[in-house]
Amino acid sequence: MNTPTTPPPALERLPRARLPDLLARMPKAELHIHIEGSLEPELIFALAHRNGVALPYASVQALRAAYAFTDLQSFLDIYYAGASVLLREEDFFDMAMAYFRRAAADGAVHAELFFDPQTHTARGVSMGTVVEGLARAQAQAADELGVSSALILCFLRHLSEEDAFATLEAALPWRERFVGVGLDSSERGHPPEKFSRVFARCRALGLRVVAHAGEEGPPAYIRTALDDLQVERIDHGVRCADDPALVVELARRRTPLTVCPLSNVKLCVYPRMEDHALPALLRAGLCVTVNSDDPAYFGGYLLENYRALFAAHPALGPREAWQLAANSFEASFADAATKARWQQALAVAVQSLAD
Repeated sequence: MNTPTTPPPALERLPRARLPDLLARMPKAELHIHIEGSLEPELIFALAHRNGVALPYASVQALRAAYAFTDLQSFLDIYYAGASVLLREEDFFDMAMAYFRRAAADGAVHAELFFDPQTHTARGVSMGTVVEGLARAQAQAADELGVSSALILCFLRHLSEEDAFATLEAALPWRERFVGVGLDSSERGHPPEKFSRVFARCRALGLRVVAHAGEEGPPAYIRTALDDLQVERIDHGVRCADDPALVVELARRRTPLTVCPLSNVKLCVYPRMEDHALPALLRAGLCVTVNSDDPAYFGGYLLENYRALFAAHPALGPREAWQLAANSFEASFADAATKARWQQALAVAVQSLAD
């Protein structure tokens, strides 16, 4: 269990009027970003042209107009169509570098990227093409932008556990390239325990484990992700608000939730940002973090998510902004010394705005 970080004294002198500056300047980590979901329409069309892929949309504008999602599945249908343009190592590099530049501009100093190899290997793209393209972008982002990163291989939960096992074995030659595994795609009808055996294998290999749970699925999915899969973080997890005892348990365990505010509204998990449960979960002592999920599709990268959340909830101020950023470092898979360095940089950012 991680220990919450102590707020810097300068927070007490920081007026809410400086909140926009704090949101923009404070260092932060992003822990819930599907790299394929950062593929902007302009890049989709550029890669389609480069690779000779025919798209079912006449223009960038027509593709953007299709982003009227009613639920998770309606988004996934377009998401997988967009991913069809990714064929070469250079494509994965270009996609990831475009994301890293946006993340750096938003103040991110670290990102833990989800990638979906089954989306690509099913189309004949090799595991090495995917992983090496992303890894090359990671190295360049660290050198040029000062953004560190890690890769988390996600299993598609609408496919079988046998398929997940095959994907894991295919990825093991690149074991040093990814730090953990996750579970994403359609949640309804695909409970976490469907993947109990493959997650046990991943834990035995020393991989970190996370899972999407409690986005569209019930609070029970969060419990089984914790108990059956023994995950270290819950991705989304907002449905825990429907189970007060689970909220208490998550706070006691200090289990991080990687929450994605704009995504939750875009996919109709909440009708409005004002209805979002994040402030209540933060008040309840949970290790909540802010993330962008699939920013090219949901209308905003990391900083836009912070801004939209704080604009809709006037009771949130500098202390909550600091807490969310501090939580993002605490919940990351970085080593203790690196986390301490980031926390110190966050305190310095607060101090500079309070003086």
